[in-house]
Amino acid sequence: MFTIIHQDKHSQARTGLLKSAHGVVKTPAFMPVGTQATVKTLSAQELLDCQIQIVLSNAYHLYLRPGREVIKQAGGLHKFMGWNGPILTDSGGFQVFSLALLRKITEKGVEFQSHIDGSRHFLTPEDIIATQLDLGSDILMPLDECVHYPAQRDYAQESLKLTHLWARRSQEAFGRREQTDDGRLLFGIVQGSTYRDLRQQAAEELVGLNFSGYAVGGISVGEPEGLKFEVLEHSLKFLPQEKPRYTMGIGTPLDILKAVEMGVDMFDCVMPTRHARNGTAFTKSGKLVLRNALYINDYQLIEEDCQCLACRHNYTRAYIRHLVNTDEILGVRLVSLHNVYFYAMLMQKIRAAIQQDRFLELKKEFLEGGLR
Repeated sequence: MFTIIHQDKHSQARTGLLKSAHGVVKTPAFMPVGTQATVKTLSAQELLDCQIQIVLSNAYHLYLRPGREVIKQAGGLHKFMGWNGPILTDSGGFQVFSLALLRKITEKGVEFQSHIDGSRHFLTPEDIIATQLDLGSDILMPLDECVHYPAQRDYAQESLKLTHLWARRSQEAFGRREQTDDGRLLFGIVQGSTYRDLRQQAAEELVGLNFSGYAVGGISVGEPEGLKFEVLEHSLKFLPQEKPRYTMGIGTPLDILKAVEMGVDMFDCVMPTRHARNGTAFTKSGKLVLRNALYINDYQLIEEDCQCLACRHNYTRAYIRHLVNTDEILGVRLVSLHNVYFYAMLMQKIRAAIQQDRFLELKKEFLEGGLR
């Protein structure tokens, strides 16, 4: 289900094809986040127009609203949101631990109160898998505990034991589904906080369970920038080359370039649309904060050589600034369209550069151009 197409001669960067039940994804790939079954302000067709291949949604949020049964009766998440491409669903573990009003963790699972209405819920690792199967996810993620930084070693170690137990139970539940040749994939998640030996232990235990792919979780949770990439690089050493590798939550263009150089294949982040809601656009020369007064009389496009809908239809920086500062939805939509397209084109350029063994040249060009 995963084929490495080309390995860059000067780095660990590689291109590949990831086969799923709803299509093949060219890697390295970026997944815009559609937490509530939508990438904020954008339609499924607009995502296709932006050349997005795969989206991410969240089992925790969809479990609470509108509920798994509603989506199941609609024919699954793809039909519900009008998206025919691959969907990866996060288990919601991070949201349980960061959003829930109260929570209690046991070996059996997680008891928590909804951040929406205070209602009480109890979910086991098996429940999380069943929910994602009802959603019709192409790539499923198991329940895990994401430990925030800094974490005491004893706590990180106990948390890792629980995460591994849940991973094994999740895989067993996944293997019991009615149709095991349906093209769906279950990834394992490497945790272990910032402790190198725990990261190695986590990766080796997960590899022993033979997941379809592996995610590196528990980074970008408050640790220093340098330490984040040290942990990522160390974790990757113990993951099989022939399986897809997914870094959860890393999303700045510069971070993506660094992680691709280390051999990461998949990324997700809310950054393109979250920044858009603040009027911030990504360009190859860096970020433009379009709500600022600097752009009040700027009649240039966001980026001159861009083919996103906003730039292609000649919406200027001055006009978008006006829309954003008057809280007009069109302003957020136009910047979102640009940002999501920018990310898709960044990944396309990365894949092309790897194929030509010039990935490091591309990274240097972006850095010299001011990309951050």
